Amino acid sequence: MRGKSWAGVALAALLLGAAGLLGLRPAWATNLWGADYFPNVPLLTQDGTTVRFYDDLLKGKAVAINLIYTSCKDECPLETARLVQVQRLLGDRVGKDLFFYSLSSDPTHDTPAVLKAYAEKFGVGPGWLFLTGTEADLKLVAKKLGLTRPNDTATRDGHQPILMLGNEPTGQWMRNSAVASPKYLATTISNFLGWQRPPAERSYTAAQLLAPEAGVLLFQNRCSACHTIGKGDAVGPDLAGVTTRRARDWLVRYLRAPDQLLAEQDPIAVALLAQYKDVPMPNLRLSDGEIATVLAYLDAQRVAAPPGRAGPEAAAAR
Repeated sequence: MRGKSWAGVALAALLLGAAGLLGLRPAWATNLWGADYFPNVPLLTQDGTTVRFYDDLLKGKAVAINLIYTSCKDECPLETARLVQVQRLLGDRVGKDLFFYSLSSDPTHDTPAVLKAYAEKFGVGPGWLFLTGTEADLKLVAKKLGLTRPNDTATRDGHQPILMLGNEPTGQWMRNSAVASPKYLATTISNFLGWQRPPAERSYTAAQLLAPEAGVLLFQNRCSACHTIGKGDAVGPDLAGVTTRRARDWLVRYLRAPDQLLAEQDPIAVALLAQYKDVPMPNLRLSDGEIATVLAYLDAQRVAAPPGRAGPEAAAAR
């Protein structure tokens, strides 16, 4: 059963309050939610270790939790790639002062071994657990966390890209978008938990002021989770010089509907999927104007590709 089978799970309104139902903007709850509210069901980590949800994962901890399934072709890969960037910005606080958890919404497919391979594809670091278990237990946990919503049937993935931040000892919880700017999320987490802002971090507003061009912002917000320009391959290929090496019409078609090109067995799209650890390029639903803006930005960079790169991954905008 895939992620869309979770559509019938109701939102846990008690946790988030009425304000939390209005979208993915941060929503606060200051009541103390503890052992009487959260289930203590057993779950399995990507290493096959059995843990109790409340006793082992929540009690006394600050956490960041989202919902994914590994066969997802749209938002889930983007969520994971973005959160890897957040983890790197937060450094060694993750696993010590904050713990990341990704719950599977497809436990039939997402065994510990599958989750472990998925985490390795994205370069997930210490302090981040991928969790599976029985369907009933995972549904209950997701419901209590407010990770499922009544209108999930209308979404591509069967759930919204929600990141729940929680501080169990204080009873404070906040909801954010899991696909927001990594710098914004790192700052939000730091402020939420009362940390000094990470040295490499600037506020979201400051980032906008330093990069006002539409192309820069669009690349940062939609592309940079998986790609660099001139800094080497990441989850996807380095895009330095891509607009000079690949036909413009192909780039436009790929940015507009990468899933369609893959379904049509486009040879470059197929080669990219194989080259980059079977992590598909998500369909970002970019408008024609956004595609033109991204390509104009890439055109303007003129950064030489790193030496020694060859094959379709060096020439396709994934």
